[in-house]
Amino acid sequence: MPLPIIEPTGTEYEDPLDLMDEIDELKKEKDATILAHFYVDGDIQDIADFAGDSLKLARDATQVETSTIVFCGVHFMAESAKILNRKKRVLLPDLNAGCSLAESCQYEPLKNYQEKLRAEGHDFLTVAYINTTAAVKSLCDWIVTSGNAREIIEKIPEDKEILFVPDQHLGRYLSEVTGRKMILWPGACMVHEVFSLQDLNRAKRNNPESQVIAHPECPQNILEVSDFIGGTEKMRQYVKSIEKPTTFLVATEAMMIHPLEKLAPQHTYVPVPGIITSTGETCACNRCPHMALNTLQKIRNCLRDGKPEIEWQPYFQKAYDVLERSLLQ
Repeated sequence: MPLPIIEPTGTEYEDPLDLMDEIDELKKEKDATILAHFYVDGDIQDIADFAGDSLKLARDATQVETSTIVFCGVHFMAESAKILNRKKRVLLPDLNAGCSLAESCQYEPLKNYQEKLRAEGHDFLTVAYINTTAAVKSLCDWIVTSGNAREIIEKIPEDKEILFVPDQHLGRYLSEVTGRKMILWPGACMVHEVFSLQDLNRAKRNNPESQVIAHPECPQNILEVSDFIGGTEKMRQYVKSIEKPTTFLVATEAMMIHPLEKLAPQHTYVPVPGIITSTGETCACNRCPHMALNTLQKIRNCLRDGKPEIEWQPYFQKAYDVLERSLLQ
C-alpha cells in the first residue's frame, strides 16, 4: 500500500535550540547515531552524525557503532539501513515518510512484468534505483544510486538486456550516457517531475550569468538546458570545484541548497522553480512532502520512545544480498 502523507496537526511550538540539546542528551542515553539525508531540513542535517546522499548514508550505516540508528529521511532509506544492520535498532521519525518513486513500483506488478518479459524471450537483468521498497529490491539483480549508477550499468554484460526501475528519467539519462538500451519502468519522482521549463527559463533570464545544475531524476527537457547533471554528491563536488562566485539554479529538492551553501558559500543558490527576484513569485513544489515530515520534535520523540522502529522482515535477506553486492563492494 502507498504510504500516505499525513501533515502534523496541533503540534505545540518548541524552541529548536532546546530540542537540539534534548536530542544530544537522548543520543547519549539511548546509544544512538543520527543519519540525515541532504533533502531534510538544514537544522536536522546540522545535528546529524552523518549527512549525505543515499549511497553515502548506506555505507555510513555500516560504520555505525551504536546500538540504535535514527534515520532522518524516508522509509526505503531506513529499510536499507536495517537490512545492512540486522542486529541494530533502526528508528524512522515518521513512518509516513514515504517516496513517490518507491510507491510507483510495487512488488507484485514488477514480479508479473518480469515474468511477462521472460515469457516473451527477453534475457535481462533488473537494475533498481535505490528508491524502492525492500520487497522490490529482493526481485532485482543490482541496486544503484545516482552516485554509482553509471559504474554499475557499465559492468552489465552486453548480451543482457536491462530492465531499469522505477525512475524512467534517470533510466533514460543513463541509457544516453552509457549507450545501453533499457526497458524503462514508467515511474518518476514527484518533486523532480514538476520542475517547470518555463520557470527555469525565466530564472535564467533573470540571472544571465547563472549555471543550471540538475539531478538526473529531472525530465529530459530540464536536463537538456542544464550545465551540469549529477546526483547530490556530484553537485557538491562540482560547486566546490568552482572558485569564482557564481549563481547556480538548482533543479533538485530545495533543501539540497543547505549542504551546497555549507561547502561552497561563495556562490548564490536559487531553487528551481524558486523565488524569482523580479516578480517575487514562489513555488513550494520543489520540497519533498515526505522528507519534510522529519522534524526535530519527531526525532526527539522517537529517541525518547524507541519507536517507530523498522522491523526485520523475511524478504530482507534477499534484499541484503543485492544491496551488499551493489553498494558495499
